[in-house]
Amino acid sequence: MQRIVTAELDLDLGSSVDLIFQIAAAQPAPVVREELTFTQGDRVYTPTEIVDQSGSRLHRLLGEAGRLEVRYEAVVEGLGTQRATSDLEAITYLRPSRYCQSDEVFSQARRQFRGLQGHELIAAVSDFVATSTTYTPGLSQGTDSAVTTLMTGQGVCRDYAHVVIALLRAMDMPARYAACFSPGLRPMDFHAVAEAYLDGSWYVIDATRLANRRSLVRIATGRDAADCAFLSYHGGHVGLSRMRVDACVVPDDAAEFDIVAVASDPAHDDATELIQLA
Repeated sequence: MQRIVTAELDLDLGSSVDLIFQIAAAQPAPVVREELTFTQGDRVYTPTEIVDQSGSRLHRLLGEAGRLEVRYEAVVEGLGTQRATSDLEAITYLRPSRYCQSDEVFSQARRQFRGLQGHELIAAVSDFVATSTTYTPGLSQGTDSAVTTLMTGQGVCRDYAHVVIALLRAMDMPARYAACFSPGLRPMDFHAVAEAYLDGSWYVIDATRLANRRSLVRIATGRDAADCAFLSYHGGHVGLSRMRVDACVVPDDAAEFDIVAVASDPAHDDATELIQLA
């Protein structure tokens, strides 16, 4: 089973600006073909690639004033393997962070999920966030946190992930944020999910129920959305005039058509099942 993922960004740079992108499939995804280009008229930029401890690939360049076109396409074959998690990483993902204030939701989590551990805790938190939050594109703000979302009861994928992470950390379970390509997602965009650390492995939680977790392609991993932004910049003005994201599952042969249909359909994802995001 192959997944084809693409991202197109058109940026208007007001001046010389330091640009950092996270739009490429993370290591060690089994990428069989990949192309990432940054063009400005006849000029082609060659970015510096930086890989963090989780395998997220950051591409950095100094852009000049004008229109910058960013294009990414990759073919991912099968499933990769998870990187080993150090004790230091696990500790990091227990702590409160910018958008996941586990210390502020501690009392609620302890009261609501008292006595739950392991798989039961993951399932209970996922179900609570799925049923108590309404998916509302365009209404949440980029600065909204888990606390904000718990109060308003609305948000988009990043907000669902932040609430899941904050509640799990409050219950002493390491949890982290992952940005992904998501075949079958509607509306199509970069997607965000949470991951919970249990018995030495990370298991993906998508409380939006809008994606099939088996088909996800990891882009970036971090404490919350602040670590996984598809674009960050410093030293100048940047306008995003156009963005297009796509992801689809394609069969290797005729025998895989049914498998592809299931892998692309969120309705075929049992939310109570423990699934790893490779």
